[in-house]
Amino acid sequence: MQDSYSPFITTPAASQEDKIVDAAFRELLNCYVESNHRKKVEIIEKAFRFARQAHKGARRRSGEPYILHPIAVARIVVEELGLGSTSICAALLHDVVEDTDYTHEDILTAFGPKIAAIVEGVTKISGGIFGDKASAQAENFRKLLLSMSTDIRVILVKMADRLHNMRTLGSMRPEKQYKIAGETLYVYAPLAHRLGLSKIKYELEDLAFKYEHPQKYKEIIEKVNETEEHRKAIVEEFVKPVRKMLDEAGFKYEIKARVKSAYSIYKKMETKKIPFEEIYDVYAVRVIFENEDEALEKIKCWQIYTFFTEGHRIHPERLRDWISIPKANGYRALHLTAMGPEGKWIEVQIRSKKMDEIAELGYAAHWKYKTGVQEDETELDSWMNTIKDILAHPEPNAMDFLDTIKLNLFSSEIYVFTPKGDLLTLPSGATVLDMAFAIHSQLGLQCMAGKISHKLVPLSHKLQSGDQVEIITSQSRTPSPEWLDFCYTAKAKTRLRTYLRKARNVDILTLEELDKIGNPSRTPEEKRSLVRKILRNPFSSKKKAGESKNNSPIDRKKVFMLFPDDKEPNYHIESCCSPLPGDDVLGFVNEDEEVVVHKVDCPIAMRLKSAYGSRLVVTQWAGNSSNFMSTVAIDGIDRLGILEEIVDMVSSKFSINIRSMNISTSREVFHCDMSFNVDRAETVNQLCENLLHIKGVKFAKRTS
Repeated sequence: MQDSYSPFITTPAASQEDKIVDAAFRELLNCYVESNHRKKVEIIEKAFRFARQAHKGARRRSGEPYILHPIAVARIVVEELGLGSTSICAALLHDVVEDTDYTHEDILTAFGPKIAAIVEGVTKISGGIFGDKASAQAENFRKLLLSMSTDIRVILVKMADRLHNMRTLGSMRPEKQYKIAGETLYVYAPLAHRLGLSKIKYELEDLAFKYEHPQKYKEIIEKVNETEEHRKAIVEEFVKPVRKMLDEAGFKYEIKARVKSAYSIYKKMETKKIPFEEIYDVYAVRVIFENEDEALEKIKCWQIYTFFTEGHRIHPERLRDWISIPKANGYRALHLTAMGPEGKWIEVQIRSKKMDEIAELGYAAHWKYKTGVQEDETELDSWMNTIKDILAHPEPNAMDFLDTIKLNLFSSEIYVFTPKGDLLTLPSGATVLDMAFAIHSQLGLQCMAGKISHKLVPLSHKLQSGDQVEIITSQSRTPSPEWLDFCYTAKAKTRLRTYLRKARNVDILTLEELDKIGNPSRTPEEKRSLVRKILRNPFSSKKKAGESKNNSPIDRKKVFMLFPDDKEPNYHIESCCSPLPGDDVLGFVNEDEEVVVHKVDCPIAMRLKSAYGSRLVVTQWAGNSSNFMSTVAIDGIDRLGILEEIVDMVSSKFSINIRSMNISTSREVFHCDMSFNVDRAETVNQLCENLLHIKGVKFAKRTS
């Protein structure tokens, strides 16, 4: 291959596709030339020629020339991540070794060790983090983390690759969409969060949400669009007095109004069991100011804060000072929530321009602000050391390993102090035991209790930001399996599991999703047993002993129709999530070629669809049945006769067979969990809407 000719095909005989490819590469070069990096156009053109030749004749599933994909990834790398020529070249070449006859040595010879190393790191995980088997899944994940700990640009290029794949996911078959979307939500979005790539994190989440819950995504987007003009008017009225003060103080600034992402809105609606209209922080305002003197950066943030306090009521519990102590992913900003017009709470984020770039691009933006001291990278180094520490003590169980890593990806942070005043950053939810293990493994194994403000607290005590904690130990202390329920951090769980396996030779399982699984009336141990059974053999046969395995293979490329016949349905339902006709569901094909049905966002399904992508089948309900079990939670103000009205509504007006009721009261307030047989999800939704019309009922929501 010669390096002297132009990267563009400009001859009259050039095909329309060649012209499209040339135009895409020109746009990439324009983005690079307009960036603030040193201009190394020649090496980028060389990488493009190499990749174009290597992928010659290859096409994506959409039918377009394959080379358009690496060009698009490279453009994300420069335009959205702000990286330079080395990363751009690696992006252009990232699929060459995996998909063509070229080798790592070819890349090394042509482009040198830096580019070759990044390409090799991305190639190792190019099949996706998750394979068809959990062991392969964990191994690929280890490769990802090892590569990432060597050169952070590996994961940044891989993140750009995943983002473009998600943007073009519509060309994939439905079962592949579920696999890739599930994988994205399970690991890539949390990784983007941990690296501070907030813009990419939100887009990955929204795209995954769009393919997993298309109808719910559409409904939320429509509601957001419907309220856009009204929202703009409210925000403009809210910031008008602040603009005046900013102008008078001589600030050069920009005020952006933003709306919460569709996925964030959906998660809050699901978690709090509230409608779209009741989410108060859909509104948000970002003030970004220019600042030439870093010594004044913090002072200016607090000055702008006072501008909001002068004209608005401030929510006393919603102040977040991320400028004094940045988040572990490098995020710095000052957050407050103020009362706006019409009684709407509006979140305000105050940032300098530098803070904003790091908030959007995370550690990718640090390349722009590198100094000799490189202070911006200290938190990243700390997190990388945590990853290396976990890799040095790997979990033998693949799912446990993935959970342990993921645990520290998506947690917000708290800040606690040792008796000597040393600062420790821990994930929100961390306990005294987590802090002991964070200081030293032996301290964790011998921990008895903690002391906060001269008061003894147990191992399980959850820490709050600002706590100064003394760890109380005993050399005769022996850890027990119950301690796992007191651990929240990856390091504590890993160390404790390792000790317990060596000391007791027992199989340990803990899952943070227990509170989200199945009927709320189940005890934690019943849920734990259910999860253990499903995860150990997720596709086990439901047949009785002695029955033959003679089912015909299921075509996983076609939609599998679910017939909920009362006598013998053509599928199995797992009780972890109790799906109903009308729910967004997917199927897993077991060893007997039978379909096991889960809700799309069931916590167990989230794990399984990531680990067993080849077992997925897209499903669609093809009928109704009155034999499905569902549970509704009802809260309200207690009064004489309210229970009778609730029962009458369910039994008489909806003709629903109630199977169980559990009622408790506390002074004037009552809570009721009601289980019944029902035909489909829509019936439950209609029932909940009608229950809210009963005087005194304030909340009615399906819980399983």
